[in-house]
Order: sequence, then structure tokens, then C-alpha cells
Amino acid sequence: MSRKLAVYEPFLEKRHKEKMRAAAEKHGFEVRIVDNPEEERAFLTECEVVFGHLPEIARTSSALKWICTPFAGVDQFLKPGAFANPEAMLSNSSGAYGVTISEHVIMMLLDILRRQPEYRRIVTNHEWKRDLLIRSIKDSRITLLGTGDIGLETARRLKAFLPACINGVNRSGQNPDNCFDRILTQDAWEQILPETDVLIISLPGTKESFHMVGERQLSLLPDGAVIINVGRGSVIDQEALIRELKSGRLQAGLDVFEKEPLEKDNPVWELPNLLITPHTAGNMTLAHTVNRIVEMFLEDLDAYCAGQTPKRLIDRTRGY
Repeated sequence: MSRKLAVYEPFLEKRHKEKMRAAAEKHGFEVRIVDNPEEERAFLTECEVVFGHLPEIARTSSALKWICTPFAGVDQFLKPGAFANPEAMLSNSSGAYGVTISEHVIMMLLDILRRQPEYRRIVTNHEWKRDLLIRSIKDSRITLLGTGDIGLETARRLKAFLPACINGVNRSGQNPDNCFDRILTQDAWEQILPETDVLIISLPGTKESFHMVGERQLSLLPDGAVIINVGRGSVIDQEALIRELKSGRLQAGLDVFEKEPLEKDNPVWELPNLLITPHTAGNMTLAHTVNRIVEMFLEDLDAYCAGQTPKRLIDRTRGY
């Protein structure tokens, strides 16, 4: 019986699919490009390797040895019973999203500091008002909660705006690329909050990160602080944040929420000091992102077929 590999991702272009097919066939795989997972379920459950965000296949296929999701988030693969084969490997595409998400962060931050949501309402009403007080990234004290690909790419871009400082928070205490003025570990990070004008969150959704930013942490931020979350909605206690936003003390830009999608009648939509984007910071509509996802999978496929561990392997006990 031949080794089988399936590829499923709607954003892939024909050139991506052809490249992936050729690479897998070179390694001796029978390859199928899947358009409809339900129609191809029989083949998928026989696959040794699957590229695609298909948690149902991981949960039901004992033949699976490695699944690579084109997403960075792996929440759905971390639940009890998520893998029929407990030895199966999981990898993600973290490292492909730094460019698009960091640009999204800069967009949101400038939008908020320069009062663009309010000016858009003014222009919609055909008014000529130009006296809203604005703020600058220059001389702002910035803390990035998460210094992985997204945090690092964001810090690199923020440096051009000459902030007062860029601090990073991570588990290791290491300073990637020496890009941060100061690194704090997660057991000591709260001490920097009173000196944080902008808090940018790019953490994955894990047990350790759940509600890491809660009522107490929010209360430590100075008045007028801006929070931007492009990681997982579960990192912030959403109800506590909403209370702070309703009081007018803080501002926020949220691309992610604890429960998605937001219901149409959710009052959060109407908060004047909240900028909402519907989880678009890291989707695959940017060509660079898709190209990089394919490149990384093919790098890991070469490693896998050489008997090595895929570089982007996820530790399912830690969640990243």
C-alpha cells in the first residue's frame, strides 16, 4: 500500500498545489488535493500526512502520523481525545503570519491614537471638524505580551516610530534579535503594567494564558492606555475589559474575542473606545502569508521524510 498525503486549504492557488504535489510525490506519496473534505473522507482517514485544518480527521484517523495546520492557532487540536493516534505529530504555520499581523497591529494602533474611528463618523455626517486631540507612538511606552514571530515583527516596525521603550514578555526570558529594551518573564510581567501606554497581545490560547489579562492586570494600566489583542480572545477577561471600556478609562483594538463571531446584537459593537476587526489580522488573503505557509510545510516535509522532527512541531501538553 502506498503512503498517502492530502492537501486541503481553500486559499491555495494552483501553483501552490502543483508545488506541494510534486514535492510529496518526490518522496513517494500518493497525493490528493482535497476540495471537499466530506467527499474525500475515506481517503483522508487513510492518510499518513495531512496538510489542512482538519481536527475531525485527527480525531478519527488512526493512520495519521502527522497533521500540519495552515493556521497558527491549534486550540481545536488540544482537547482531550483530539487524536485517534496519540503518537501522531501536530505542527502549525506559526512564522508565516508575522508580516500581516504586525501590519494590522500598526494600523489599529495608529487608527486609535489618531482618532480615526471618530473622524470617520464626522466625515460620514459631512462635517468639517478637525480639533480632536491625537496621540503618537513616539515616546509611548509599549509592552508586547508575546515575543514570537508576531511580537518580534511588530517590535521591529514599532522601532521606526521612536517609542520611549519596547518591552517584551515571554516564558524564556530571552530577547529575540535583541529587539526589545527589556524582557520580563510571565511570573514578573505585571510590574511593567503601570508604565505601559500600549499593551499588545499576541499569545496563543493555552491554559497558562487563559485570562492572563484580567481585572487586576487591567487596573494596573494607566488611564488612557491602549490594549490591542491579535492573539486569542481567551487571554483577556472580556467582561473585565468591557467594564473598563465602558468607564472610558482604557481604549482597545480587538481582532479576537472569547466567543466568535460576535452576535449582531452584542452591545460591544457600540463601544466608542473599542475598535473591532472580525479576526482578519492573520487570515490568508495576503499572498506573502500563503507563500510562506507552503514553503514552511515543504521544509518540514523534507525533514519528516528524512526521519527528522518537523521544525514547527507543537508540544500538545503546552499548546505551542
